[in-house]
Amino acid sequence: MSIPNTVVVLPFPAQGHVNSFMNLSRKLAEHGFKIIFVNSDFIHELVMASFGESQETFIMESSIKLVSIPDGLGSEEDRKDGSKLIHAIAKNMPASLEKLIEDVNGSCNGICCIVADVNMGWALEVARKMGIRRAAYFTFAAATFALLPSIPRLSDDGIIDFNGTPIKEKTFQLSPNMPIMHTDQLWSSNIGDPETEKHVFHYSKDSLQILN
Repeated sequence: MSIPNTVVVLPFPAQGHVNSFMNLSRKLAEHGFKIIFVNSDFIHELVMASFGESQETFIMESSIKLVSIPDGLGSEEDRKDGSKLIHAIAKNMPASLEKLIEDVNGSCNGICCIVADVNMGWALEVARKMGIRRAAYFTFAAATFALLPSIPRLSDDGIIDFNGTPIKEKTFQLSPNMPIMHTDQLWSSNIGDPETEKHVFHYSKDSLQILN
């Protein structure tokens, strides 16, 4: 029996995340892996349209297979509404991903690993449930990633409240080896809408708990 060499990758459905995951996928493909790149239906249509006339060539020659699953929102709904989007993703995409994996495992030698965006941490729980190796990939700066496990400490130190909002403007340092940061650099307070910032903060916090 051949060893499975198919990797499922799942970015958060936003341009910067998808671009970073595509670069990762190309590197994995260079090392002999076959990639199943999972987007939401909405993002998948945008990606396929971006290929233009080269779409057919990419599909025929690439080791990266582009597929999609629904994000739970209707075609007319606003995906710029971060609160609505992340709630729909968490509610609807896990079951769709599980169904996709079942279909893949029934038609090829199987999946060796699922690589999911840190912001799609629920996908790692799907992988655990299905007995598949899993890994998380973060598309932002390392300093931003370091803030996630520091949430309890930032709260205990009175820097952020329960919803991730800075209690007051001040500087802080996560460790002696890291630069001093300011509260206006916190990822959860730079979205521009307080309600969306709250939902994004708790969504990221829940994803981190799955990683642990």
